[in-house]
Amino acid sequence: MAQGAAHDEYWQANSYSVRLRDLRGRPHLRALLAVALVLVATSGHHRLTELERIRERDKLVMLTINGATTYYLGPNGEAGFEYDLAHRFAEYIGVPLEVLTLPSVEALLPTLERRRGDFAAANLSRTPERQRRVRFGPVYDTVNPVVVYRRGSRRPRSLEDLTDGNLAIIGGTSYVEFLEPLRERYGLEWETRESASIEDLLEAVSREAIDYTIVDSNILDLNRRYFPAVRPAFEIENEQSLAWAARLKSDDTLVQKMREFFALPHTSTALTQLRARYFSHVEDYQSVGTFTFMQQMRQRLPDVRPLLEQAAEITGLDWRLLAAVSYQESHWNPSAVSRTGVRGLMMLTRPTARQLGIDDRNDPEQSALGGARYLQSMIDRLPERIEHPDRLWLALAAYNIGLGHLEDARILTERQGGDPDRWVDVRERLPLLTQKQWFSQTRFGYARGYEAASYVENIRTFYEILVWMDGRDHPLLAQTERDTAESPGEIAPAEITPSGG
Repeated sequence: MAQGAAHDEYWQANSYSVRLRDLRGRPHLRALLAVALVLVATSGHHRLTELERIRERDKLVMLTINGATTYYLGPNGEAGFEYDLAHRFAEYIGVPLEVLTLPSVEALLPTLERRRGDFAAANLSRTPERQRRVRFGPVYDTVNPVVVYRRGSRRPRSLEDLTDGNLAIIGGTSYVEFLEPLRERYGLEWETRESASIEDLLEAVSREAIDYTIVDSNILDLNRRYFPAVRPAFEIENEQSLAWAARLKSDDTLVQKMREFFALPHTSTALTQLRARYFSHVEDYQSVGTFTFMQQMRQRLPDVRPLLEQAAEITGLDWRLLAAVSYQESHWNPSAVSRTGVRGLMMLTRPTARQLGIDDRNDPEQSALGGARYLQSMIDRLPERIEHPDRLWLALAAYNIGLGHLEDARILTERQGGDPDRWVDVRERLPLLTQKQWFSQTRFGYARGYEAASYVENIRTFYEILVWMDGRDHPLLAQTERDTAESPGEIAPAEITPSGG
């Protein structure tokens, strides 16, 4: 009887509807139930760790927001610094990565707490307030918040100067936590926009709808190409540590795996490569070039866009890539002529045109298709092991200085311990082709390698602007699409500085 009472208390305490006392006199049922109890108790299923649950489910769910530094659909599929890093982490765990994008930063932590994702990766700063809600992984980067303003307006120099204008920030960011204690000290006031993206606020600054906003330095670096009117005013002396966030109420097995992952030498190398891929080509950004680019997009792109789209359809290349190349070459001027004799929309040399079967380099249709075919041939002639996007950037360098000179630079890269299949390593060695100490060791000799490096980075910038605008149905790019049905206007010949052959 005492043993039966103990069993009764066990089942009652665990909220089971079946009571052992109801089975008295039924020893066979009691035996079966006892076996079931042992199986449940020893199965361990209800005690799976967070990491085990992820592996059992066979997917790692990343919560993020759309943005240049986080996650977006690029010309070659899913992209973004956070996405690429998280994809490597998922491979380390051994499961596929699934991405769930949310409408705002403010939605990230509540969604994580509701178990709709496993971790949040969205340029999140590790702040005391957030640490009370989530469990952070290791710091993988640091940034400084930057106050931005519009070019041509009065530049604020300190927090006190922000009281003279309208400051707006995104809701749910760490800026609110930072600014709140300073409200009375500096007399600060600000507007919090809960559902806005950083692009929305940068656009608002550009349109003078607001005077100032605050963004992280790395986000500003990437977005200034798209908003050339925006300028950095000053950095707020409050360095932010970036880290991924997991649920606080779960065990720490997922975060422990993050610590292992970020401690790997391979991950350190990957971080360096990803920073180079996403940020290196914007280091020398000049807003004047973007202003001119957007002006010519309105004036000249509508005339040549149908030809670029046709060439893209024939060759399988992206018309926006061809548009970026042709802008770098001729500013979309089919009659452009350089001092060295290259001419036309894609600025082809006479031998190249002859090789491609082009009769008239000034014919924009022939030039667009010829340039596309020439670029595709550069892509095809590189070693098969080279992957995109490095393959494309290297092919563009070859388009500029020739495949032979590119191969010389790749050989120098390998001799110096770099990776000849990675654009960032080869780009670093291209300027050596102008120095006798180095070009004397090469097969093809001197070449203006520094121009080839700038050439590729400019095209990357123009290409990414076009992709960004196209993905957001930007009215300026949409206008060029509408205007392509109209008759092309006259474009006067121009004397330009050659960008290559």
